[in-house]
Amino acid sequence: MADNLPDHIPSLDLADFRSGDPARKAKFVKELGDAYQSIGFIALKNHGLNEEQTKALYSDVQEFFQLPDQAKQAYEVPELAGQRGYISKGKEHAKGRNTGDLKEFFHVGQEVEGEDPVKDQYPANIWPNEVPRFAQSTMKAYRTLESAGKDVLRAIALYLELPE
Repeated sequence: MADNLPDHIPSLDLADFRSGDPARKAKFVKELGDAYQSIGFIALKNHGLNEEQTKALYSDVQEFFQLPDQAKQAYEVPELAGQRGYISKGKEHAKGRNTGDLKEFFHVGQEVEGEDPVKDQYPANIWPNEVPRFAQSTMKAYRTLESAGKDVLRAIALYLELPE
């Protein structure tokens, strides 16, 4: 079994895919597809989330999680089944286990705007009043990484010889 384990995680640069240079793009597509077939994941550089955005995001998220449990629980909406807002410790369970997970998290999701017909299928995000920048920093990170994810999906499509 140890012979099948990779000795490194492939690190790819999304700037190659976005460069406009057909050779760099093709190289990225091939390396991405090969990595996903062999190891199943990659490390991705130049995904768009810069150091300043990362620091702001961490600061705002840490500020939220330092709030007292009672304050955080005000943003827990059971009807949304963990799809938006705060989820406290013990709410989720590993498959086949009765003991609740010792994790807490805050779920932010897609915001569908305008008259898009799928808008009603997406619950609104829930924003903590105690951390005024939380919505801005988390949505900026979300949109940035969503854009990177779409480019990775385009690259996979090309690798599979499907339309981009």
